[in-house]
Amino acid sequence: MSKILIIGAGGVASVAIHKCCQNSSVFTDICIASRTLAKCNTIKASCEARFGAGKKGGTKISTCTVNADDVHDLIRVINEYKPDLVMHLALPYQDLTIMDACLTCRVSYLDTANYEPLDTAKFEYKWQWAYREKFKKAGLTAILGCGFDPGVTQVWSAYAQKHYFDEINYIDIMDCNGGDHGYPFATNFSPEINIREVSANGRYFDASVPNGWIETKPMEIKYTRDFKGVGIKDMYLMYHEELESLAKNIKGLKRARFFMTFGQSYLTHLKCLENVGMTSIKPVKFQGHEIVPLQFLSAVLPDPASLGPRTKGKTHIGVLFQGTKNKKPVKYYVYNICDHQECYHEVGSQAISYTTGVPAMIGAMMYLEGHWNKPGVYTAEEFDPDPFMEALNKWGLPWVEDFNPEPVDAKK
Repeated sequence: MSKILIIGAGGVASVAIHKCCQNSSVFTDICIASRTLAKCNTIKASCEARFGAGKKGGTKISTCTVNADDVHDLIRVINEYKPDLVMHLALPYQDLTIMDACLTCRVSYLDTANYEPLDTAKFEYKWQWAYREKFKKAGLTAILGCGFDPGVTQVWSAYAQKHYFDEINYIDIMDCNGGDHGYPFATNFSPEINIREVSANGRYFDASVPNGWIETKPMEIKYTRDFKGVGIKDMYLMYHEELESLAKNIKGLKRARFFMTFGQSYLTHLKCLENVGMTSIKPVKFQGHEIVPLQFLSAVLPDPASLGPRTKGKTHIGVLFQGTKNKKPVKYYVYNICDHQECYHEVGSQAISYTTGVPAMIGAMMYLEGHWNKPGVYTAEEFDPDPFMEALNKWGLPWVEDFNPEPVDAKK
């Protein structure tokens, strides 16, 4: 028997909760907490209709309201429900308040994205890594970034390191979304987070430079690649948080990069919005009120959770490794292809939320079953990857291996 408090009621949380209900032998009791009780109740009703949640043998679901920016309110909810684990599946701005509440209430923690300050588009682990000793002394586990990227990409890295390499010298993470939602401009996950990521400078790890990092302008580096199941797409170098932890934990790493695909229509719209100031995170005065332009834009764009029935096509997310085994060169590529409409028919979501929500459920299962349960603060590559890899195949994200991949930099 387990009790899980899930904070958040957006697209990712919805997927994770539906998958928990499919796995009711592990997830016997769930409480969904969010600012908006109606969203929690909508997810609960869907799980009851699809998977018999609440019935004999099914996952028991309750709901409540919480202000995740308020440590005292979080403590209230945690103390009332007394969960075995808190899963934070809302915005990363609230990571630290929830971790503080977990420490006070002596309960373990899991999230899908690292903390970033609301007023600075800066993605770093330093704020959460500062909690390592606190969680260790309390005998609690904190699992950071247990979505797909970050998350699965790090598990794949640990798996490659464990089974195929003595040293991994080069890592290229590639996130390709070939889906079409029919809107001129919309984002497949939180508009605020998505646009902050895309409009920020790129950065990648390179061990040959003094500080270990090379910074680029947004969208400065582009490659074209033929993604199986999707087709030929342009992908652009971005900074992503898992690069920081992989640089610390992968033996022999010389370079690690992250790429994401974007269509020209998306980039054209984004550039226009940037030019008129709508992507700014600096508050402005409007009719006597202070607003943040990006937050206003996020409010008027389509809700990512609403894109499920409209989105067709597939995603392809993979990691390409190059290194050595027994002093011989090795190339290895592992990837997953996910179909938007298949995800919608299963859990009412498009594939972007699905590929993040499923690993969150698996990470929680790893904790509850004792596979990923040790005091301290950890990222996904710091645990044994094998049980997680097995669970990916079982719970909807099967992976494929290629031992002769084409490098990202291959000349056409």
